[in-house]
Amino acid sequence: MTRRLRDYPLAKRLTRMNMMVSGTALLVACLAFLVYDVFTFRDAVVRNLTIQAQIIGFNSTSALAFNDPKSAQNTLSALSASSNIMSAGIFTPDGKPFASYASNVNDQFVQIPPLLPGESDAHTFKLNELVLLHTIVLDGKPVGTVYIRSNLQRFYDRLWQYLKILVLVFLGSLIAARIISGFVGKAVAEPIVNLAETAQKVSRDENYSVRAPESDIGGEIALLNSAFNQMLEQIELRDQELQDARLGLEKRVEERTRQLVAANRELEAFSYSVSHDLRNPLEIINGFSYLLLQEYGDKLDTQGKEHLHEVTAATKRMAQLIDDLLGLAQASTTAMHRENVDLSNLALGVMKELQRREPMRKVEFQVAPSMNADGDSRLLRIVLDNLIRNAWKYTSGVTQASVEFGCNRENGVPVFFVRDNGAGFDPQYSDRLFKPFQRLHSKAEFPGTGVGLATVQRIIHRHGGEIWAEGSVQHGATFYFRLQSEEIAMPKRWA
Repeated sequence: MTRRLRDYPLAKRLTRMNMMVSGTALLVACLAFLVYDVFTFRDAVVRNLTIQAQIIGFNSTSALAFNDPKSAQNTLSALSASSNIMSAGIFTPDGKPFASYASNVNDQFVQIPPLLPGESDAHTFKLNELVLLHTIVLDGKPVGTVYIRSNLQRFYDRLWQYLKILVLVFLGSLIAARIISGFVGKAVAEPIVNLAETAQKVSRDENYSVRAPESDIGGEIALLNSAFNQMLEQIELRDQELQDARLGLEKRVEERTRQLVAANRELEAFSYSVSHDLRNPLEIINGFSYLLLQEYGDKLDTQGKEHLHEVTAATKRMAQLIDDLLGLAQASTTAMHRENVDLSNLALGVMKELQRREPMRKVEFQVAPSMNADGDSRLLRIVLDNLIRNAWKYTSGVTQASVEFGCNRENGVPVFFVRDNGAGFDPQYSDRLFKPFQRLHSKAEFPGTGVGLATVQRIIHRHGGEIWAEGSVQHGATFYFRLQSEEIAMPKRWA
């Protein structure tokens, strides 16, 4: 396979480039000289043949005047001394032959073409011959025409000799240019090659203490060499500073990690305390409220029973809030275990659980098949659980409820979404969706603690992704999220 010019070493590349430039210039010059010589020699042939025609015409005027063809024939016979003349003739003004000459008996006269008005001489080049006409004038009147037909052998012989000389000159010049370019190219390329080898060594070994050797050639190459060495000095200095800073940063990271581990332990301890120390009083309150209703319910009036029901409901809401806060804390502190997670299967599991709890509700649920993602399966289960439960909850007032879990692609990155046709939300308050305890609907409309979406956002952020929402009042909502370095294989109808 032929190597391309850029694949050669620099010295050979410079030599070949010089050869191509020199060869092109020589070729153009040789062709120019050849074309010039062709036209010059053609003009010389025409000029010489014209002179011969003029001499024949001058010597034949008396023969034409006295109608002496024999004298004209003797005049034409003088052309036998020119080996290039093939045939010649003298014609009367009406085009009839008066005298003729032929170097070969097989040559026959042809009818000569008429000259244009005011034209005394004319010539025509053919493939191997030149035909020339000259008007014979006596006392200002044309008395005849000289016809000469000459071959172009001398022309082609000269052209062939000239071509051989040009080829020799061209080859000799290329050889000289090759030798000179070899020396010059090596001298110019050597410092650049040394510089490239030094750069390769620095890149391979990451050793910034090496330096490119000094060059004897001045100019831009010496400036490049010096600038490269100065750059290496600066990189070496900054590399050392970076190593020192890295060591200091590692120490600070270790210290902060220890502090973070301690804070996480304290948070876990707090979560455990909240889980047990707050739940026990709530369970006691809930238990006594139940006993009051069971044992003393007949002694309480309607308002008293309502107060006890409110106490029971409040304890349940408090227990749910504790669970949500614990979930929010665990979403931020729990260690992650990445794996390939089947999101479609997780979503179906959440939906089946919701349908089992509320079998009377009719909700059309669509899930795109074979959606996989890289992440923590337990945390992603919490994400889908919260998003799908929200869609289930906010479509409770819709006659033909619909919930969809699917995926789109943006710039080749999969973006998952949960869409519903429920109550929706006012877009101007969308920044409050993912903040804890911020609700866009009253508890009377839709129950909840306002912590679920904040938990979802923290889990998505821990996966290096982002989450956002779109919607409008009474026209449903769509929650979008994407995870870092996601790759998903989807059927084309979902792409």
